[in-house]
This record gives sequence, structure tokens and C-alpha cells, in this order.
Amino acid sequence: MRVPFIALLLCVAVNSSFINPYPRFAKYNDGGDPGDPAFLTPLIQAGKIDKALELATVADKPFDWLKSYAGYLTVNEKYNSNMFFWYFPSESDPHHDPIVLWLQGGPGASSLFGLFTENGPFSVTESGLEPRKYSWHKNHNLIYIDNPVGTGFSFTDDDAGYAKNEKDVGRDLYEAVKQLFQLFPEFQTLDFYITGESYAGKYVPALAYKIHKTQEKYTRHGKKIPIPIKLKGIAIGNGLSDPIHQLKYGDYLYQLGLIDINARQVFHEYEAKGIDCIKKRNMNCAFEVFDELINMDELPSGSLFHNYTGYDTYFNYLKTKGDNSSDIMGKFLQTSKIRKAIHVGNMTFHDLEGENKVEEHLKQDVMDSVAPWIAELLGHYRVCIYNGQLDIIVAYPLTLGYLQRLKFPGANIYKHAPRYIWRIDGEIAGYAKEAGQLVEVLVRKAGHMAPADQPKWVFDMITRLTNGKGFS
Repeated sequence: MRVPFIALLLCVAVNSSFINPYPRFAKYNDGGDPGDPAFLTPLIQAGKIDKALELATVADKPFDWLKSYAGYLTVNEKYNSNMFFWYFPSESDPHHDPIVLWLQGGPGASSLFGLFTENGPFSVTESGLEPRKYSWHKNHNLIYIDNPVGTGFSFTDDDAGYAKNEKDVGRDLYEAVKQLFQLFPEFQTLDFYITGESYAGKYVPALAYKIHKTQEKYTRHGKKIPIPIKLKGIAIGNGLSDPIHQLKYGDYLYQLGLIDINARQVFHEYEAKGIDCIKKRNMNCAFEVFDELINMDELPSGSLFHNYTGYDTYFNYLKTKGDNSSDIMGKFLQTSKIRKAIHVGNMTFHDLEGENKVEEHLKQDVMDSVAPWIAELLGHYRVCIYNGQLDIIVAYPLTLGYLQRLKFPGANIYKHAPRYIWRIDGEIAGYAKEAGQLVEVLVRKAGHMAPADQPKWVFDMITRLTNGKGFS
């Protein structure tokens, strides 16, 4: 007989919510002059590109040693929806190196987290900025966008401006990217890759699919693409993309020894309920089951995972508690000096503490699938799906659960493809399979944020993707 969830909470150690790995942003109130936000769209529309570039240039300390551009792009004038971006030209050959766009997950997590803690040009310490040895801008033109609208420094003046689904996400991102390709017209001749992690397992395919279908339509009708984007591939790290086939925590946790056979049975019952909700298109029900199982965004009394294992984090099974080391970044970005430097002025920063309006509006989307989009993209572009070995929330076996069901050119090859040992400087970095346009990678000794845990190895992986180099 199924144990009622409320009874389970009374029987197992109850406690508080998970530690949020993303930085906490204190209210901006240091009394200094944060300058004015740089709204670039009116200048782009007026053809005043030089003026827009001048306004977007990040020239103030402590960023004056590195060329970069930051500001706002208006993606919906009706609702005054604006997306914040920060662009770093390649350190090697900006006129020829590929473009890489990075999108954070959440939903509602700022891409500045990736910039400062995973793959950007620098990190933040108590003493200031510290250059990152394996920054992706070493050999890529690197862009970060706070996405969707309402995330980080991005904002909208109307609730109707928030994304409700991935079509909305793709639409807004595409509008932002088109404006970037007008602001930097040299982009139109460069290869373009879309990357991200976690809930960006939805965002990345959403943008890629929007670009693909839009440009395909122009080509099919023999029309010139107004703003051509040379989309070449995507990379998704530890991505939630197809929940109906990724909702398999019980077996995984049991095999890790984190739960016993009785707890596994309870997990199986909840998973079956969640899958049934998805099949019936009852996405609120599916979200609630996911929350009760592990996510715990709206369950202060504890998820099944927390109450059975005692873990306060689900990003690395070798760590039972999270940390707040990234809060240094939160304090850093909320100073008037930094706000002025990156052209956000006194605009509100939206983090994951308290009300998360981005997730609230995307609740119907969380347990929906973008697998059909990924399958179609695999017929045209290189797709790298990678996982950190130690993740729990989007574990490697859960990712395989949907990859093995994808119907794409090369699907049969994938099922029988050899697995290559991926070595860097004599050390085993992980394992990889290749089939058609699909590249499936396990990053050894990494958790949910693989670029942060293994920066050298993931830098090698992303460079292989953008250079067209395989693992065999």
C-alpha cells in the first residue's frame, strides 16, 4: 500500500529547503551612482550602430583590461520586455572564431552565474577579479544572455511579457540574437553555437529550433534571409529536456546506495504518478510530483530525496550540503561601480530567492518535452549532450533514458556505437559516443555544473564541438 506523502514526512527527518547554489543578491543600496541602463534597440533600429557600440562598450574598471560589450535589447516593445547581454570577443581571432552563446537554467537563474563561476573570462574573489585559465573566450566569441525575460537583469513591465512556454522563450531569444547580429554584423559570417546547462536543456533547443524553422522557411520560398545566422550546433550540459523519460530517480539513487529497496518502491510510485500526469497533459500535477520527488521548489517540508537521504543538495552525490561561495559574486554585481560599468543602472536584479516569477509563468512548461525539437535538429546540426558523472538532479542515466528513445538520423547507429575513452594529457577526462550528428559525453569527476568542476576538460570538449573534431 502506498504511504501517504504527509505521513512519510512525519516519519522521516523533516527539514528545510535545499541550498540555492546560485548567488544571493542583496538589494542595491550602496548610495553610489550606478549610471543609466544602456537600451540599445532604438539605436540599432535607427541604424546608429557606431553609437550603440559606443554605449555598449564596457570600459570602466575593473573590466577595462578586457574588451567587452553589455547592455539591453528590447525583445517586446508592447510589454517593454528587455534582455541583458554581455559579450566578450575571442582572445584569439574574433574575426574568424565561432560564436558561443551561453544560457543558464533555473528556470530563472542568471547567465552571469556561468560567466563568473563556470566558463567566463574571470571569477570573483574577496580580493577582486581573477582571470580564468580555461575561459571559453580564449577561442570563441562568447555571449551571455539573462534568459528568459525576468531573469537576472532582464525584465518586463507586464506579466504578459513573461514566457509561458518554450515557443515564447525561443521567440524572445531569437529577437535578441537578431539584434546582436545587427549590432555586430561580422557575426553573420561566423559559425554560431548555442550552449547551456540544466533547465537550458529546454532553452537551447528552443532557440535553435526557432532559428532553424525560420531560416528554413525563407530558404524554402527562395527568399533571402534578412539577418542570416550560421547555426552549426548546440551543447546541453546536464539538461532537463524530456522529463517523461528522465523521471527515474528511484533506481538511480538505489544503485548509488542512497536509498533502500523500500524507499525505491515509494519513488517508483511517485514516478508512475508523474508520468501518468504528463501523459494526460496535466502539467501542474506533474510539476507537483517532481517537486515532491526531488526538486522542492514549493515544498518547504522536504522532498522524498531530502527526507530519505538527508542531502541538502542534489548537484553532486559526493556532497551532502551546498555552499554559498558564489554569494561573493552577488555582492560584487550589486555595487554601483559594477552596475555602472556593465550598463544596468539601478534596474532590479531578479534571482532565485523569494518569488521566482519566471518559474511561476513556466510551471506548465517544466515537465513538457523538447525531445522532438532535438530530434529534428539532429538532422541538420551537431548536437553535444554532456553530463557530469556525479550529478543527481539530471543524472547521466536519466539523460540516456531519453537519448536512447530519440528518433533521429543515426539513432540505430547510436544504440550500437562504440564508447571512446576521452583522455587529456594522459588523464581520463570521460567517455564519449558519436552517432550521426549526436555527440554524447560523460565528464568524469563533475557534478551538475560540469564547467565549474572540470574547466580544462569541458573547455576541451566545447572546442572539439566547435572545431568539428571528434573523440575517436
